[in-house]
Amino acid sequence: MNDSRVERPLTVARLNILGFGSGLLIFFLASVFLLSIGLIVFLVKNGIKDTFTDYWLHLLILTLVEIIIFWTGIIIVYATSAQLGLKIRILGIVCGMIPILHIIVLILIISITTREVSFEKKKIKLDKERHSQQICKTKYPILMVHGVFFRDFKYFNYWGRVPAELEKNGATIYYGNHQSAASVDESAMELAERVKQIVRETGCEKVNIIAHSKGGLDSKVAVACTDIAPLVASVTTINTPHMGCEFAEYLLVKAPEGLRNKVAGAYNSALKKLGDSDPSFLDAVNDLTAVKCRNINDRVSHYDFRAHGIYTQSVGSCMKHAISGAFPLNMSYHLVGHFDGPNDGLVGEPSFHWGENYIYLENKKNRGISHGDMIDLNRENINGFDIREFYVQLVAGLKQRGL
Repeated sequence: MNDSRVERPLTVARLNILGFGSGLLIFFLASVFLLSIGLIVFLVKNGIKDTFTDYWLHLLILTLVEIIIFWTGIIIVYATSAQLGLKIRILGIVCGMIPILHIIVLILIISITTREVSFEKKKIKLDKERHSQQICKTKYPILMVHGVFFRDFKYFNYWGRVPAELEKNGATIYYGNHQSAASVDESAMELAERVKQIVRETGCEKVNIIAHSKGGLDSKVAVACTDIAPLVASVTTINTPHMGCEFAEYLLVKAPEGLRNKVAGAYNSALKKLGDSDPSFLDAVNDLTAVKCRNINDRVSHYDFRAHGIYTQSVGSCMKHAISGAFPLNMSYHLVGHFDGPNDGLVGEPSFHWGENYIYLENKKNRGISHGDMIDLNRENINGFDIREFYVQLVAGLKQRGL
């Protein structure tokens, strides 16, 4: 069920409250600046002693009013902003009593929250204006396939805010619901069964697959090497390592066997607790290496997707600096760059290419677009790139193709 009708009033109310809080902080800054100038004038004219003797009550009242305005505003924005993030919130607390720095951080907080209000209200307006067009209402539903080490959790969507945005614009969404860590072949079999289940239970005839990272490898193998091809209308891979990851191969070769097994055991144990029935960390990682991906490509090369009426396309993006990505992508960016060139923090740009059409995303702003950004992992409004609108237009393109 599409619950965007419920979500929108709640979102608008939150944004209105956030806007009010931001306005209070702006008023606080402006009024403190003006009052400071006025106080200086009084001090020069009347002297320190007379100013505080004659106007102490006025100064006390003004100080209390400013304190109330500030704390009301800061509590509101801390409670309602989705974009401040934990880092900025902590920074605000730590720098709150440090002269000069507290002003700088407050200006940063105001900048983030006011931009959030403006950006989100524009999105709501855009969705409202084009609601009747249902530009994402494709002939066949969308099957979204996650990457490695993640699951399709009920209360934490792997794809962030993207599915809700697609649904607002008419899309019908399903998820792969496969294990988080398994070999490409095993994941492909799971996805094949999932596709059959969706078609059988809904009567939709076919699905449009949108798959991220390793999910792209799983999906193309599922189509080419199982019996679900007649049930698939299109396959779109997002930041998928079609040619593998050289750096992953290097790490696997260099890491001592004991360390590899210890890390794998820890991951497998954790993944079982999260719902995987039989996770295999090493199988999943090995299938991301350049050697394994070449083998996969050799196996699917016989299959002509276009001849079977399946539209294929791929998407890739790149970070511009290590700081463009959140941990751990900020740590791996330079290592991946050494082996694979321009990259998204995990996958090199040459590895993204696959299918009839290739879309390469470069942010014109200083902020790049990471592997995690492509699934809205941090729910961040990136300056210069709207991840939700990108997917809306991507799915709208499928609709225009009659898929």
